[in-house]
Amino acid sequence: MSTDDLKTLHVGAPNVGNRDLFNAIVDGVFERRWFTNNGQLVQELEARICDYLGVKHCILVCNATVGLQIACHALELSGEVILPAFTFVATAHALQWERLHPVFADVAPGSHNLSVESIESRITDQTSAIVGVHVWGKPCDTDAIDRLCEKYGLVSMYDAAHAFGCTHNGKMIGNFGLCEVFSFHATKFFNTFEGGAITTNDDRLARKIRLMNNFGFESTDTVIHLGTNGKMSEMSAAMGLTNLESLSEFLAVNQRNYERYRQRLSNQPGISLFAYDEQNATNWQYIVIEVDEDEFGTSRDNLVAHLHSKNVLARRYFYPGCHRMEPYASLYPRQISRLPHTDQLCSRVICLPTGTAVDLANVDRVCEMIVSLGNDCGNGC
Repeated sequence: MSTDDLKTLHVGAPNVGNRDLFNAIVDGVFERRWFTNNGQLVQELEARICDYLGVKHCILVCNATVGLQIACHALELSGEVILPAFTFVATAHALQWERLHPVFADVAPGSHNLSVESIESRITDQTSAIVGVHVWGKPCDTDAIDRLCEKYGLVSMYDAAHAFGCTHNGKMIGNFGLCEVFSFHATKFFNTFEGGAITTNDDRLARKIRLMNNFGFESTDTVIHLGTNGKMSEMSAAMGLTNLESLSEFLAVNQRNYERYRQRLSNQPGISLFAYDEQNATNWQYIVIEVDEDEFGTSRDNLVAHLHSKNVLARRYFYPGCHRMEPYASLYPRQISRLPHTDQLCSRVICLPTGTAVDLANVDRVCEMIVSLGNDCGNGC
């Protein structure tokens, strides 16, 4: 079989639940002719997410980037905000958009999450908050971050874009910090086509976020707060309600694929598979490998090019790191040299295809390509 005949495998191919159920839910949307503005389905999805996460408040938003911006604004952040550079650039963009100064902290050695020591070394009298990111759904050290916030009088919030359905210290992600922001983008294991949510257990903050999410309207003709348009549509909520019914199926497929990757790659020199914490529930959303060029025999980028040539569209995450992207490299050039562990990680990481569009035969195909290249390069490719 030629390469052209092989199915193209993507990282983040959308999961799709029961389409008959989706069509039935959408029929109701058309019958009601209520497409947006806090419709019936948005309210239902918010309630069901609150129940699923065990959180008091869930405010659905049009996407997680807007959700981060609204959260920053509602928390009245100012000056400098500490975050990882090893994250999707939207985390930094949301801060910069709000005229905040992103200060990038390094990841902990051997980890993909923030180093608490690096965070503390970045705190100044201009720091107002720490934004932790639960990378790959693996929780940040929230206890340590909370201690830093208490010690220095800071606010903590979390980018939980990867972490829907994950737990930490016996609680669902969504319950940490003053608020957490989820992404329900099409590439996420639980998606609403496009969308996101802000969760919080703070009643006052929840009311403020709701006002800001809908132009500051308290009622039909009464605007009482500065606001924007961050609302989720009924069509997106319909997709969310549909996919909630298939959540256990999505999780089972993700875990099945992860276990197969682990089985097939465990003995490959130079390839290490990111390990999820067995003490916590996870969504198994990302298949993350690190490539040790010396042991594997060729670079991470050569492996990515090899996979792409075989119709496997693996991705470099979060290359080259936010600190080396614009506008941050130009605005804050002194930060570029301060993140050695992040730089090393960005040179090693690949995400491989998974999800309901990927079966075990596909996983085997990807693993065979990796092993084959490693064997060839081990013999001097």
